[in-house]
Amino acid sequence: MRVTLRECEDSDLPVFWDQLTDPELQQMAAVTRKYHYDRGHFDRHWTKVRSDPSVILRTVLADGAVAGHAAVFGPPSEREVTYVIGRAHWGRGIASAALAELIKLEPARPLHADAAADNAGSIRVLEKCGFIVTGKSRCFAQARDQDIDLVHLTLS
Repeated sequence: MRVTLRECEDSDLPVFWDQLTDPELQQMAAVTRKYHYDRGHFDRHWTKVRSDPSVILRTVLADGAVAGHAAVFGPPSEREVTYVIGRAHWGRGIASAALAELIKLEPARPLHADAAADNAGSIRVLEKCGFIVTGKSRCFAQARDQDIDLVHLTLS
């Protein structure tokens, strides 16, 4: 499988919407935002993200098909990574390959990431790319309607 990143295109957004509104993906990710549930919020969110020059946003392609997206965002001293891979593409190494390529695009270190403590797959992806667990906390996870343990990871 060939995993590549490219600039986000308008035609990617319906795929992102389908992925972000997938209840199984939401449950796994746990920490969701209004744009995971409401198309108006989704459209406003993506307009803002795509117009922010400080955000590195890429569409993840797996053998040419849109598999998800990955991004780096935040102020220079607190840059964070995020990624979403659609459920149809899980378990094939796509997230690890995409994140490895994404972090090459961002020279700033440290980079930060958060994952639900029970999301072993996402934690494994981050660790494969050199992130280490640097802390834990609790937060409210809208997708689960409860507080959860959150793991903080850092790439130095």
